[in-house]
Amino acid sequence: MKKVSCFLMMIAFFSLIVASCSSSKNTSGNTYKKNVEASYYADKFNGNKTASGEKFSNSDLTTAHRTLAFGTKLKVTNVANNKSVIVKVNDRGPHTKNRELDLSKRAFMEITDNKNHGTLKVNIEIVK
Repeated sequence: MKKVSCFLMMIAFFSLIVASCSSSKNTSGNTYKKNVEASYYADKFNGNKTASGEKFSNSDLTTAHRTLAFGTKLKVTNVANNKSVIVKVNDRGPHTKNRELDLSKRAFMEITDNKNHGTLKVNIEIVK
């Protein structure tokens, strides 16, 4: 009886560990980061090669992130107006402290209300 009880406790313990690990993963539709700062690339970077090897264009829906894998699709939502855009990670950055993303100008302009301001507070979800 004691062995069965111990065995059941071990199963319950491992089930709890597996459940907590799987819930911490960022799968489709899960929030990756909330209320973080995003900026956009200056036009002078058009045509430059990104860290992924792609040619950068401010007219594409792309973003730079420090650690997420190239090709990762993100849903970026402006906290102030709830507008969102889907972008692909194709570069490393931003290189400014406290910023989470450097969006292409097109992506930034699609979700901002103030075209004269260079940063936004956003929520980020990993969609692919």
